[in-house]
Amino acid sequence: MAAQKSKVKTALDAAARPKGASDRWGTIEFALKRHRSPHGQVTAVSMMKDEGPYLIEWVAHHLAVGFSDLVVYTNDCSDGTDDMLIRLEELGLCHHRRNDIPEGIRPQPSALNYAQAEPVVQQSDWVMVFDADEFVSIKYGDGTLDDLLTATKAQGANGVVITWRIFGSGGVVDWSRAPVTEQYLWAAPITWNKGWGVKTLFTFDDVKWKLGIHRPKIKAKWVETEFPDQIKWLNGSGREMEDYFKFRGWRSITRTVGYDWVQLNHYAVKSVDSYAIRKLRGNVNNKKDKYNSDYWSLQDRNEVRDDTMLRYTPARNRIIDQLLADPELNRLHFAALDRAEARLAEIRQTQAYADLVADLARASEVPITQIVAKPPQPRDREKIAALMSDVEKRRGAKAKAARVALPKEPVEAVPMGSYNPGEIDLSQPVSVDVFPNHSMKLPADARVFAAHVLPLIQQGKFERGLARKLPSALDKAARVLELGSAIGFVAGHAANERSDTTWLLQEDNAGLRQMMQLVCQLSNRAFNDRFSLSKQQLAGDPVAAAVALIQQFGPTALVVADPILDPAKLDAVLAQTKGVTQIVLYGRWLETHHATPYHPQGFAPQDGFDPNALRVYRAPLPV
Repeated sequence: MAAQKSKVKTALDAAARPKGASDRWGTIEFALKRHRSPHGQVTAVSMMKDEGPYLIEWVAHHLAVGFSDLVVYTNDCSDGTDDMLIRLEELGLCHHRRNDIPEGIRPQPSALNYAQAEPVVQQSDWVMVFDADEFVSIKYGDGTLDDLLTATKAQGANGVVITWRIFGSGGVVDWSRAPVTEQYLWAAPITWNKGWGVKTLFTFDDVKWKLGIHRPKIKAKWVETEFPDQIKWLNGSGREMEDYFKFRGWRSITRTVGYDWVQLNHYAVKSVDSYAIRKLRGNVNNKKDKYNSDYWSLQDRNEVRDDTMLRYTPARNRIIDQLLADPELNRLHFAALDRAEARLAEIRQTQAYADLVADLARASEVPITQIVAKPPQPRDREKIAALMSDVEKRRGAKAKAARVALPKEPVEAVPMGSYNPGEIDLSQPVSVDVFPNHSMKLPADARVFAAHVLPLIQQGKFERGLARKLPSALDKAARVLELGSAIGFVAGHAANERSDTTWLLQEDNAGLRQMMQLVCQLSNRAFNDRFSLSKQQLAGDPVAAAVALIQQFGPTALVVADPILDPAKLDAVLAQTKGVTQIVLYGRWLETHHATPYHPQGFAPQDGFDPNALRVYRAPLPV
């Protein structure tokens, strides 16, 4: 009987053991076990040097996310990072590998060369390469890779291209032992394309793929075969990536970017103190003076609050507590923290530290519109074309011809938004330039406006299509109720152009309402009996609130930009009210509902308007 029990235990241990694991893996019994994914072996590959203070959080977070295996390469560590990883391997939770760097090779490519031949990686079902300052944040489903990969496979896809979200210091200067993902909750706008680098989670086959930093590369002998046709990768919103990305590229573009399902939070700078320590110890790519003030300006983006990472706090903290229950890992973790704090105490006494703090403070003041992100070398289109295979050229030409020949789908043509999503904090005054736009004046305030529209404001072209079309679309002497007026630009300009119209504006977002007051003040657009702002909120019961406003104001034209009034709710409003003869849909409403086939019941669409910017409907005239 004893022999039979022993065989059962051995079989169970073998089933739980990762494919390709070393003899060191799981040699110490530990309560916390690696995740068993329904999608097989889902492996993260990373490279680290002196990441001791942050390692436990990074490991705990990605165990909570649902990676079954973490393979980490280290080189030249002086803070115990490698010893911590060795211990984690003994506990059966990570795989540590040495990155012995050949002469003339940079650390990161060296580690990827080793990973290409690593048995754990070779036998994985899914692989993703990313760094120690990057944390996967999944918005889809329950926030785990299990749900994300289920949805990915349901579309017949075998990869997900995950775009960076750049997180800044949030104004934090001092060192703290608090988790990185809780300290830094301010990020670049999702529309800021200088932060659109990607990492790729994909099904790995070491015969056909060569691992890369941002995405794998098809090995040359497979490019001209049927293999590229078998690749289907999705973007971070679950939409299929374009064909070119099978062959080259390391960042998203406007047509491919997406954050609805998953994003990669990139904490490149952290606090000023953390940055000071990092600047003195080099970096994984050996880039000379990488961590200068220009790099800080690029990475210290704090325009939009994003706290979606907090969904992982309970699960991550439970895992951290379990990890630190191991006496050896506990000792190594706190030794790394003590070592970092002792080093920080030393450099804080130096003039170099004082100069750095002052330099970074100046760098933080650089507006997002003035950030320059130059590639390592100029893009040589002829050289790229020469390197492209015939199949790439044929596919690229075919895709371009299709884009030219066919009208753009709304999902591509509708802009991602003129305003930064989420909370808009205008509590602290900032100095920004003001630019005339049509008959209004707008401040180029990156706290409010999405990065891609700031240049349009500077050129006087903000909402140009709306500004040109809407005033002429309104009926004579129209009484206009605008639900979701944002900063009041469209209504203010239309009221300036059409003195016969009367406007009642409504907006739920407190930050946008505050900016509306400033815009109208700058533009000499007075609030009066012809142009007024309601205090009514739509949130809570938007149908009842909209009906009440219509009954009180008696509009002939209903302009809707707030997406809370989805098509069903908007139909419910119209069924309960009378007198509206025109309906206009634009802005945030179209951004949210553009893909839904809809026109208001009892109204017919008016021609002559770009449906990606403005949709106008009219009730039939009485017979």
